[in-house]
Amino acid sequence: MTQDYRRFLLPEEISRIAKLEVRARTIVEGFLSGLHRSPYFGQSVEFVQHREYTPGDDYRRIDWKVWSKTDKYYIKQYEEDTNLRTTLLVDVSESMQFGSGSLSKYEYACTIAASLTYLLLRQQDAVGMVTFDDQVRSQVPLRSKRNHLHAILSALDFSKPQKKTDMYSIMEQTAKAQSRRGMIVLISDLFAPREGLFRGLRMLRHRGHDVLVFHVLDDQELDFNFTGTTKFEGMEESGELVCDPRSLRDGYLEAVRKYLEEVRRYCANHVIDYQTIRTSEHLDAALAHFMNHRIGMRSSVRQ
Repeated sequence: MTQDYRRFLLPEEISRIAKLEVRARTIVEGFLSGLHRSPYFGQSVEFVQHREYTPGDDYRRIDWKVWSKTDKYYIKQYEEDTNLRTTLLVDVSESMQFGSGSLSKYEYACTIAASLTYLLLRQQDAVGMVTFDDQVRSQVPLRSKRNHLHAILSALDFSKPQKKTDMYSIMEQTAKAQSRRGMIVLISDLFAPREGLFRGLRMLRHRGHDVLVFHVLDDQELDFNFTGTTKFEGMEESGELVCDPRSLRDGYLEAVRKYLEEVRRYCANHVIDYQTIRTSEHLDAALAHFMNHRIGMRSSVRQ
């Protein structure tokens, strides 16, 4: 394993993203080590039930309204909340190797994962990660210590793009492994059968997770500005094609437009935050746009 993983977290990137805050809709409430629903001064704000008072209990937690009605002492019990728990799902399949600019989709995805890890650990939140193609390639458990960043970066550097993608299987394994609700961040080019992708996203939402999708695509995949006779090589056992790309451009762009619209609509209908990101886009701008979108959606839910 090489030791150049630090290329995914450059000092200039850190300075730009440090002002961003990762907020999870529905589980965000209050301010403590980041803006999340968290215990205040050691006590959670989420009421669960009453139990009868016993000697030694903190009398300040007695529910006096209940006492006035029953003439008995009852204690308020609260759910024991923790800070945000985020699992990053990073696609390392062969199609992620493509890149027409300075960064391949894989390198850009790694940069997103590294930046989110930095932000979350800075807020004392727990972060874990799974890299995958048609199976899990590396798995980093949830931790909240600052030095956990090195484990994430090392796993990203070790994972090399290969093979096809099996979205549903990976998300199913993730759903089974996460017994508590949290945030799941999928970073991928989404080059996978739609049925499996949508089933997996729906399953994560049904389990109560807050789901984010970073759809990473190269400029050429979105614009198709190839000229002259070109040989296209499939990166996931999809064969080769020699043609004049100008004759395909209109049909290709229409197919891409329909696909992106289908994914956007599906995510919107299932309350999943989705963002298409170009690998030519500055990372801080992409993250700022995405987080601002989440804050706006959270405000609309509260109204």
